[in-house]
Amino acid sequence: MTTSDGLTTGVRARAKRSVLISGASIAGPALAYWLHRSGFAVTVVEKAGAPRAGGYPIDIRGTAIEVVRRMGILPRLRDAHIDSRRCTFLDADGATVAALSPRAVDGGVGGRDLEVRRGDLAAALHEVVRDDVEFLLDDSVDTFDQSGHGVDVTFRGGGHRTFDLVIGADGMHSYTRESLFGPEGRFHRHLGYCFALFTMPNTFGLSHELVLWNTPGRAAALYAVGDDDELHAFLTFHRPEPPLAASRNPDAQRDLVAAAFADAGWEVPRLVDALRDADDLFFDMAGQIRMPRWSQGRVALVGDAAYAPSFLTGQGSSLALAGAYVLADSLATHREHTAAFAAYERGLREFVAMNQALVDNGGATLFPTTARALEQRDTMLRGLVTLPAATARPAHSALTLPAFTPPLLGDTV
Repeated sequence: MTTSDGLTTGVRARAKRSVLISGASIAGPALAYWLHRSGFAVTVVEKAGAPRAGGYPIDIRGTAIEVVRRMGILPRLRDAHIDSRRCTFLDADGATVAALSPRAVDGGVGGRDLEVRRGDLAAALHEVVRDDVEFLLDDSVDTFDQSGHGVDVTFRGGGHRTFDLVIGADGMHSYTRESLFGPEGRFHRHLGYCFALFTMPNTFGLSHELVLWNTPGRAAALYAVGDDDELHAFLTFHRPEPPLAASRNPDAQRDLVAAAFADAGWEVPRLVDALRDADDLFFDMAGQIRMPRWSQGRVALVGDAAYAPSFLTGQGSSLALAGAYVLADSLATHREHTAAFAAYERGLREFVAMNQALVDNGGATLFPTTARALEQRDTMLRGLVTLPAATARPAHSALTLPAFTPPLLGDTV
């Protein structure tokens, strides 16, 4: 018998295998859900004390919509859908270049794809799995040592345990990846931009809309996800070489952004002032993680830790959800972890490559670096006003999900 989410029931199972997942943002709890459904004993370790609420808007598109449907959380996410009504592009002086539907710009499909606060997705994932798997909050992996029988893990909180498998779902700057494969610089592809995200008071009267100001190599955005008195602010600028000296210094980050926008017009000086006072600043460099393999021995990576596509594609969360599903299916299908990890890569690599290629195939045209490119972009935007609604981009839906293999491990489901 097969249930509505694709899982087969009534299968006699074997002894459970234990899996430690490092990271409880998106990929981690999604993977935990599917592994638990397959009979694994799952532990999730997370350095934060609780799932992070709020957060900037993220997209759930194409194949990822089917993943959350099979998890049973699609109705909740539809209720949390932001449903932005307008995207307005401004020139250097603040004059309107074009005002159009966000779907015409981002490649999403109205009525099907979703945009939610990151915290809303994280909360939905956590709620659906929190009673079924073990969570170790306010803790993280310190060291791990692989042997023939498992992975010996020492936690920063002082604990020590052995697991059959360890999965790094700890983001673009993954500690698991660094411990396993070496420094991030070996796998990081810098895309030439730095960006700062923060919140500020909505003194602009914005509602359910995005306003984006551009000059060559610089952009400032204000996003009102509803009628709240708070805005998500975004400042990005072209930087051919990554400013490594500022990567871990918030004061240096603020100075770097302020210098990049020192002579900017429109309302940008107000954004820079708000940046100075923000207590939720997130600064990073736009980049991708590209690796020749996603596993070594009994340890594997999923989501941004393995194949971050960058915010320029809008596909980070969708790739994390799809990747978690494919990895869990591969582990349920193959008893030996080496075969499972190989199947995971075979099943997902082409999809990852298509999505990462969006930054090279027009997916990053929102932030032109030259006056000529900016004018070409503006001409394209003016044309979009009269075009029909966008259809789904092939990269968003190219992956066909397996029906999820009958569980080989744990209790019958």
